[in-house]
Amino acid sequence: QVQLVESGGGLVQAGGSLNLSCAASARGFSINSINAMRWYRQAPGKQRELVADISSGGTTDYADSVKGRFTISRDNAKNTVYLQMNSLKPEDTAVYYCYAHLTFRGAYWGQGTQVTVSS
Repeated sequence: QVQLVESGGGLVQAGGSLNLSCAASARGFSINSINAMRWYRQAPGKQRELVADISSGGTTDYADSVKGRFTISRDNAKNTVYLQMNSLKPEDTAVYYCYAHLTFRGAYWGQGTQVTVSS
């Protein structure tokens, strides 16, 4: 059983910053290797979209809408991925979900954390 626990969401004014964290843990076995780690988001009435991706080697990719404002990073020793969000806009309001693909174990999702940006 693998669990992804997100934290760091909340309410912020436009132009502000938030830092999301997502830690992976497992029962009954050690997490030896996590491949891709990602952040997705889903706004009300919209489809879930990929926000940022980071490979096990640290290669990153971003949605055009967040380039230059968001930074994804990871700490492999802690099995944790982060999303630093700066210059937030009201259109960034959404539930943010963490995703991790574990070697030989498959893909897992976090429960989601709400980010609300007021104008």
